[in-house]
Order: sequence, then C-alpha cells, then structure tokens
Amino acid sequence: MNQPIQHINPEGLFKSPAFSQIVTTQGNGKTIYIGGQNAVNAQSQIVGKGDLFEQTEQVMQNIETALAACGATFANLIKLTIYIVQGEDLHQGFQASQKYLGGLKNPPAITGFFVAALTNPDFLVEIDAIAFLPEK
Repeated sequence: MNQPIQHINPEGLFKSPAFSQIVTTQGNGKTIYIGGQNAVNAQSQIVGKGDLFEQTEQVMQNIETALAACGATFANLIKLTIYIVQGEDLHQGFQASQKYLGGLKNPPAITGFFVAALTNPDFLVEIDAIAFLPEK
C-alpha cells in the first residue's frame, strides 16, 4: 500500500457507491475526530425542527466547517457514524447527505443506527466523523 488512505471493497462484500466497506490509513498525517454534530448553527439555533432533510443538511455543513478548520475536506473522511431517531425516513437523510458525499470517488466507511432519542428532543440526527489528512 503506497497511498496514505486506502478504500477497500473486497470481493465477497457488497459494493456500494455510497460508502466503503474498509478504509485504512498509513504513514504520517493527522487524524481528525469530529464529535457528534447536530442541527445547530453557529448562532446556537436548531435548524429544521421536525425535518430530517434540513437537519442532515445542517449537520453536513457543520462537519464541512470542522474539516475545513483542520485543512481537510470531505475527501479526507474515513468514517461516519450516523444516529437517526426511530421513525424518521432514512431516505430523507441519505438524500441530504449526497450533496456532500455523492461525488466522492472514495466515500467513507459508514455505520448507521436508529436510536430512541438524542440529547435534545428536537434533534432527529447526529453524525460523528473521522478523517485523515496526510502530510504533504
């Protein structure tokens, strides 16, 4: 493996254009851990109350801002963990995230959970992320 980040979708595992099955990192660089992001904007307002699409859009904007603060982009993502409140339409969240992830040549590994609730009853989705920024 000569690349600092390698996306692996081996034979015998489902191949999806939306996520990678395995992502490895190697070599010098910076690992970025982004804590769970909710649909809260910079003014501490909850965006999209009752609307999973709008909330996912805000969460992805928050992740984009966090990545940029570290000199990274969505292309540097290696792992996302998504928590969605039970009863919400997963398709709505997926559609909103594709604006940010749909064009990636190598999407991150993704794990998703349906949960009973999040830390605020108005939150419908929370996403945490891990990225790797290789040294140049």
